[in-house]
Amino acid sequence: MAEGRQRIDKWLFFARVVKSRTLAAKLAQSGRVRVNGEKATQSSDPVRIGDTLTITLDRRILVYRVLLPGLRRGPAEEARLLYEDLSPQPTAAKAPPDALPPVREIGSGRPTKRERRQIDRLRDQS
Repeated sequence: MAEGRQRIDKWLFFARVVKSRTLAAKLAQSGRVRVNGEKATQSSDPVRIGDTLTITLDRRILVYRVLLPGLRRGPAEEARLLYEDLSPQPTAAKAPPDALPPVREIGSGRPTKRERRQIDRLRDQS
């Protein structure tokens, strides 16, 4: 490891972003990792101290600033020392406060087929 550089697949594995180094290599090669705004095209692309990584996973986006190169895949507490988390907080999708939930009489059971058709027509009009 020269001058604080490390392969991106190794760093992702050591930082516990993915479960295996093979998955880390596939993540980098698929273009789902950006180093300082530039797409990583190879798993051997270097990561340096101070680089900002934007990692696109299935259901979230992670933004990390590299603080240290990894030496091993240790416990989670050790992995958290390798980066500073700059990820945006997920926003909870809420219904507008003036929207009222649909009201059904208590004990009326599931809607009938006729009622479901009426509900579908009502939704299609909006």
